[in-house]
Amino acid sequence: MAVSTDTTHLADLYSALGKELDRAKDEKTYKYEVPLDGHQGGVVTVGGKKVVMLASNNYLGLANHPAIVAAARKGLDEYGFGLASVRFICGTQPLHRELEEKIAGFLGTEDTILFTSCWAANEGFFNAMLGTDLGYRDYRDIIYSDQLNHASIIDGVRLARIAVKTTDARAYKHNNVTQLSSWLDEDREKNYRFKIIATDGVFSMEGDTAPLPELLEVAHKHNAMLFVDESHSTGVLGKTGRGTPEELGVHGKIDVISGTLGKALGGAAGGFVTGRRSVVDFLRQKCRPYTFSNTLPPFIASAALAAIDLLERDNSLVEKLHFNTAYFRKQIVSLGFKILEGVHPIVPVMLGEAPVAMDMSKELLELGVYVRGLWYPVVPKGEARLRVQISAAHSTEDLDRALDAFEKAGKKLNVI
Repeated sequence: MAVSTDTTHLADLYSALGKELDRAKDEKTYKYEVPLDGHQGGVVTVGGKKVVMLASNNYLGLANHPAIVAAARKGLDEYGFGLASVRFICGTQPLHRELEEKIAGFLGTEDTILFTSCWAANEGFFNAMLGTDLGYRDYRDIIYSDQLNHASIIDGVRLARIAVKTTDARAYKHNNVTQLSSWLDEDREKNYRFKIIATDGVFSMEGDTAPLPELLEVAHKHNAMLFVDESHSTGVLGKTGRGTPEELGVHGKIDVISGTLGKALGGAAGGFVTGRRSVVDFLRQKCRPYTFSNTLPPFIASAALAAIDLLERDNSLVEKLHFNTAYFRKQIVSLGFKILEGVHPIVPVMLGEAPVAMDMSKELLELGVYVRGLWYPVVPKGEARLRVQISAAHSTEDLDRALDAFEKAGKKLNVI
């Protein structure tokens, strides 16, 4: 049957969309996708050319690690491609429970629940926790969220407030514990049922860490739950890669942690929430993204298990990542670039305006370095940057090649 191509009934809509896309291209804020020819790694192939990869969340270099690939293949052979089901119907295998227990043991919690992404985990957590009355009458809940939290937390809070009219929210200034504490003092008389403090462990655009010891102190004082998204931290920070809590001396003390299997722990897909067993079991019963989404494919679960096993046996990749990060941070500053200080392998190279970031990114790719520019609305106006991400897969020679390209591009574009 022929398909009609008459779109006159939507002409105004399509015209408006086209104009918006043209505007983005004119203002150099249009996001272009640059395909990789093969595997992810410290060095990748783009258009037949080898380039240093500085834009990936592949912090430990496990996305193409032989042990991880072998584990994924084993999971595929032994457990199949997928289960075509949600967990509670017929989508649970021993592999899934093994991974959930492994994550809990690694992060110092009681139990874990798996999701297809950390985005789903974050949205599902807030909606489930705030969407059930639990026998309370005339209650209200409140979420205190850092202004620079990941979009998945922001959307999770928004959806919870839309779905659950008894939820309030306040966004405190980035890492400002003083403001947060004063708000909790102000709200003490409102007798909220649940108070949740939500923060990234590491902020994805800044590369800085949340002040977890201070946040814990405030949470305990006000009987609030501390929720920490560790997506950019698990496998990355701490001596053994157990994340921001290990880095800051509060391992095993966080109420609820969410995280991803799609960054340091293999780089494919998958997310989780880990914490008290009662919270996790409650999410299994009430969390809609968990209840109504297909289970995590077994080959991904198998690979994630291998990634955590590798970290538990040997922290050499974590140590190499820390060395590479310190080396690059020191050298890029010595070239005259402005970066945001920190210890994380996210190294924001600050450029100011979006067109400069886009031009710099294109110039660097020509010089053999793959790094992407970020600008408003991903970051505040006037704070456009290149988000460099270091990996244990990089050799010192890879980093020196990248630094040489930064120097050439920076001088050509009058950035340094």
